[in-house]
Amino acid sequence: MKKILIFSLTYYPEYVGGSDGALKEITDRINPNEIEFHIIVARFNSNLPRIEKFGNVLVHRIGITKKNPTAEDYGKWPLDLNKLLYQFLAPIKAIFLNAKYHYDGIWAMMAYTAGVAAAIFKMLYPKKGYVLTLQEGKTPEHIEKKLRPLWFFFVRSFTKADVVQPISLFLMEWARRRGVKEDKIELIHNGANPRDLSDNVTEAELEETRKKVGKKSGEIFLVNTARVVHQKANDDTIRALPMLPENVKFLIVGDGEDEKLLKDITKELKLENRVIFTGRVDRSEVTKYRRISDIYVAPSRSEGLGNAFLSAMASRLPVVATQEGGLADFIFDARRNPDKPTTAWAVNKDSPEQIAQAVKDILAHPEKVKEVTERAREMVFNKYNWDMVAKDMREKVFNRILKIK
Repeated sequence: MKKILIFSLTYYPEYVGGSDGALKEITDRINPNEIEFHIIVARFNSNLPRIEKFGNVLVHRIGITKKNPTAEDYGKWPLDLNKLLYQFLAPIKAIFLNAKYHYDGIWAMMAYTAGVAAAIFKMLYPKKGYVLTLQEGKTPEHIEKKLRPLWFFFVRSFTKADVVQPISLFLMEWARRRGVKEDKIELIHNGANPRDLSDNVTEAELEETRKKVGKKSGEIFLVNTARVVHQKANDDTIRALPMLPENVKFLIVGDGEDEKLLKDITKELKLENRVIFTGRVDRSEVTKYRRISDIYVAPSRSEGLGNAFLSAMASRLPVVATQEGGLADFIFDARRNPDKPTTAWAVNKDSPEQIAQAVKDILAHPEKVKEVTERAREMVFNKYNWDMVAKDMREKVFNRILKIK
């Protein structure tokens, strides 16, 4: 049996973003008798055990902690120090773990938060196969500016990789700019939440969720189910509400560092009865919130790919989105992409007016909505499926770094 050590700043169950979901969906589909996965993550919450088996992954936690931190605490002192400390504590931890488990390969989830740590470990153990997954939601320019002090190691997180696996064409171009040779790049997209594709949510579950958020007959719910951070531009959707009918409300599912700011904007615009904040929701439950909603509105300022958008399409929701970053891989609007069949309503970033207009267009043209949402769901089913992703990761990436023919 082969062993792969994963470097990732976060993982289940405490903090779940797109990269964490991707790790779990992929590792859950790999035979544990063939590849054993370990992961080093920042602990953050002192209530979490230092070592824990989660799914098919053995989790090793390190770093500064606080008892039951909130999403806002993650970005404040002292927990915010984990992002820097992880780059050096993780490879030290990896040295001790390697002495015990003898890893065959290294997998870094995101250059921004784990690439430096993996690059340091790779420099110490150059014969171990190393894959870097590019799953960043922030722009490459922002990331490179932040990592200037660690530039020597950051550059090597790309150039010393045996395989670089971007999840979008946008991130693939970044790999090329960072000097990765073409034969080392494997483009493999992420997938949609499997529950959104399966149609296995009962009406009783949906009714319970409607009651939980107070949805009444005749109300239209806009929804965003991504992390509540500046990048996701929930503030633009809130600012679009005054331009829409009173029965249109906005459901924000999840938590994050921007929650207080968004609540302040909501209060300032006197929209307290039209914006609903759920707080943290388990990933397995998010599908229910999408299913009781009517339009997925997520005018992101940047995206590596956008797992939540794919899941919304799988749930047959009409999608209002920008075409920033990796979103351009699957957000097509005939008005902007005449050579592509429409899969969504595309808007410019930072444009509440365009968001409002797109929502009005969706509400006014139900037949067009049905056609677009069925096309988008079919695209997701055929191209963004975790079974296919895991198969490609095993055959094109893991077999390669583990030297399995």
